[in-house]
Amino acid sequence: MFVGYNFSVLYINFARESAELMPKKQIISFIDFFYPPFRKLMPIQTFRYAACGGTNTILDILIFFISYNFILHKQVLHIGFLAFKPYIAAFMMSFLISFPTGFLLMRYIVFPGSSLHGRIQFFRYFLLVVFCILLNYSFIRLFVEEFNIYPTIAKIITTGIVVIFSYLTQKNFTFKRHERADPASTVDRL
Repeated sequence: MFVGYNFSVLYINFARESAELMPKKQIISFIDFFYPPFRKLMPIQTFRYAACGGTNTILDILIFFISYNFILHKQVLHIGFLAFKPYIAAFMMSFLISFPTGFLLMRYIVFPGSSLHGRIQFFRYFLLVVFCILLNYSFIRLFVEEFNIYPTIAKIITTGIVVIFSYLTQKNFTFKRHERADPASTVDRL
């Protein structure tokens, strides 16, 4: 059996069990409490994405900063015959926390009405994250090595670019809702 499939099944089971323990209603109520001033600017789902994604992004940047400055001490990380520049190693360390946190928040708080099965969501989320990693890697290198921007600032700029791309992809691909062809609902929409 394909190893990735086993991992995704285990991860989905972990996510399902974690969601049962996660205070989903309390998180949604807390986020929705701050929504009224933004009601005219964006739909509730976009606001929840901004809140969850923003929180996860702050967590990601904080872990990046701590990893880069205090764990790696701005030094190259040597693992066997591989050497990782400190900002790339810090990025990988922050990813190990922000990936599962992001998936759980998106699946259970932002896009709970998705009609896709958990394995499909996980696979699509994984594809999106892999692409976002490539974007992060490319932009961080570009900003640090070509534009000489401090790594934490480069990470913040990169994150802004990637977040916009990620939201649109998650809404329209990863956690997509399939509209049912209901004649009554078609008439109601006209």
